[in-house]
Amino acid sequence: MTTPALRLKGITKRFGSLLANDAISLELARGEVLALLGENGAGKSTLVSILFGHYLADEGSIEVDGKPLPPGQPKAALAAGIGMVHQHFTLADNLSVLDNVMLGTEPLWQPFSRRAAARAKLLDASRRFGLQVDPGARVGDLSVGERQRVEILKALVSFGRKRGARILILDEPTAVLTPQESEALFATLAQMVAAGLSVIFISHKLDEVLRVSHRVAVLRAGRLIADLPAAGADKALLAEAMVGRAVAPATKRAHARGAPVVELRGPFELTLHAGELVAVAGVAGNGQQALAERLFALQVPGGVARIPQDRHALGVVGELPLWENAVLERYASPAFARFGWVRRERAMLHAKTLVERFDVRGTEAAGLWTTTRSLSGGNMQKLILARALAGDPEAKGAPALIVAHQPTWGLDIGAVAYVHQQLLDACAAGSAVLLISEDLDEIFALADRIAVMHAGRLGAARPAREWTLASIGLAMAGEHAHAA
Repeated sequence: MTTPALRLKGITKRFGSLLANDAISLELARGEVLALLGENGAGKSTLVSILFGHYLADEGSIEVDGKPLPPGQPKAALAAGIGMVHQHFTLADNLSVLDNVMLGTEPLWQPFSRRAAARAKLLDASRRFGLQVDPGARVGDLSVGERQRVEILKALVSFGRKRGARILILDEPTAVLTPQESEALFATLAQMVAAGLSVIFISHKLDEVLRVSHRVAVLRAGRLIADLPAAGADKALLAEAMVGRAVAPATKRAHARGAPVVELRGPFELTLHAGELVAVAGVAGNGQQALAERLFALQVPGGVARIPQDRHALGVVGELPLWENAVLERYASPAFARFGWVRRERAMLHAKTLVERFDVRGTEAAGLWTTTRSLSGGNMQKLILARALAGDPEAKGAPALIVAHQPTWGLDIGAVAYVHQQLLDACAAGSAVLLISEDLDEIFALADRIAVMHAGRLGAARPAREWTLASIGLAMAGEHAHAA
């Protein structure tokens, strides 16, 4: 019997009363792509953190190529050939590609740098895996797709270690890529697997999971619910395994477009109407944040509901309890304050309603007093969405303008469907909705009109039916003439 590249046996991890991983056992064969799926809070991040040595398991063991992996030691994981490419890149923009790959691999006391040897290994890995890079290029000048190649090469190149990664963990690898860049990544994955690498593929995009994976493992509430071949599976089956029920896609309700709510003039040209959802597509870092901030600052009769992209820095105050964050933007409203004093009972009742309505999890131990930073990223996002879409209890009707910047980033398929329905329902109720997203499936599913941002330029918003996946991908890459 062939020894698997990776074997996890009975991995269990508790955080107080929360059982994050419950006796999980998994194997990964050489040259295999295993997709790891699960709802927010299902235990994926905890399991990967244990594998990479960031957490110590309470019970269980890990073997790489049949040999025990010392627990809680990231250096041991790297030495065993485990590499990880995070969703958020960890490169230094001011350094070259070669410098980024070498970073941290040479001791401070070494009298000379082995740059020539490192460059040769980088170019060799680049050739073998079809990851074209210029070792001397400054990372800050690279496209998002090129940066991802550097991240993968940094994990694969063995300079500074006995071996490069033979087990690669990819966390939401296509989240910020254009369709063309995603296709290039899939071709690279095929080459890596053909060369004998094993891959753990974490993604919420089920079409991609079914396309690139050999097997699919599904976690739910910390337990391994399913471990099945990708061949023969479908999106409905995987979605139901993840959330424990059938997931219905969001549906639009027919309604008329109303009068303009917002008209922007210079540097962005954009008109938003009541009852209309306009989506802005683009690769991250092309000016979307500036557009969102301008809209966040508007004073619109009926109010502006803000869903910021950076949930940690702009969405919540991590040290405050959940109930305070639930009313943070409206703490002075008569609904929650009187004579300058917070009406705690009312605020907590409102927070409880939001937690239940939006299924915010991770509050089992401390309830509404849960420190917000302790929530998983997905559940923190649910809290922000709940606060924005619920609005002020003293106001009547939905907010006049909803600005949703990456509203479903990090959410599982069930939560995504719920958020999509909430945005569509608000639109049908008369809100003007601006959706800024890097997820083209989301954009095509929701938008009445679509505009593309590239290099700070916002193109004209055209009806969604006039766009194709190929044309929008070209526009995101800056080829406006071809896209038109």
